[in-house]
Amino acid sequence: MELVQPVDNPMPPNPVSGHVETVDGVKLRFARWKTHRAPSSGTVLLLQGRAEYIEKQYETITDLRNSGHDVLAFDWRGQGGSSRLLKDRKRGYVASFDQYVTDLDTILEKVALPDCRGPYFILAHSTGSLVALLAAPRLANRIQRMVLASPFVGFGAMPIPPRFLTSVAGFLSLIGLGSIYMAGGPTPDEKRTFTGNRLTSDTRRFTRNAGFAAQFPDLSIGGPTAGWLLAAANAMERLRDPDYVGAINIPSLLVIAGADEVVSNRAIEELGRRLRSGHSITIDGAKHELLQERD
Repeated sequence: MELVQPVDNPMPPNPVSGHVETVDGVKLRFARWKTHRAPSSGTVLLLQGRAEYIEKQYETITDLRNSGHDVLAFDWRGQGGSSRLLKDRKRGYVASFDQYVTDLDTILEKVALPDCRGPYFILAHSTGSLVALLAAPRLANRIQRMVLASPFVGFGAMPIPPRFLTSVAGFLSLIGLGSIYMAGGPTPDEKRTFTGNRLTSDTRRFTRNAGFAAQFPDLSIGGPTAGWLLAAANAMERLRDPDYVGAINIPSLLVIAGADEVVSNRAIEELGRRLRSGHSITIDGAKHELLQERD
């Protein structure tokens, strides 16, 4: 699928876009931009969150280009303009977050290293931050720094205990029901009402994203499936291993949204203390989507 132009979020000019294929046959949509302030200070790899797509990041891409950086963005498998893994396109699903790591490796090897100017940096949000952390031990010689916004390293406020949720997701996956919705159903987050939303306190950006979801419904997905939640829980568990965290040597800044209810800020703070080359900071009052929050 080609890049599309939302009504209220201008596409940065002169993108180079296309698709690359992973080793397991998944097609990933990507787009890259050069800064207009040459010479470039390097390339920022933009790692989106669950249920997002390149077009939602146009404003962030513009800001990065204005700062003198080239930008490379892509859609994870199962969302946006990349290959969907289930017949029902609205169901976001992966069997393991290692598949997302494969996506990142593919983008690095087939797009970033051959076609983008170094040094390379990662700016990630939520799920993208978790993937970056999982991949980090093998990225030390390729990625110079990482900024991880609202990293999804623990479940946030929930009506039921996370361990119980994970157990249910595991049971459903075991009996072949990993593709059923665990929360939210097929309705994308952007189509919910602004009042009471857990994503942003910025009315303009929330309304803009809702309008885009209505204009281009094929790019959005619904709530997480049982299989996706189980894969996320297994990925988080890996970060509890001291040896795994000890192998992360990339300088990393974990940015906490002070009013986040989607992910666990306590888990982020704890991880920030355990990283040998990282730490956390908090933006008071911000909700989960820091890149979509008020200026």
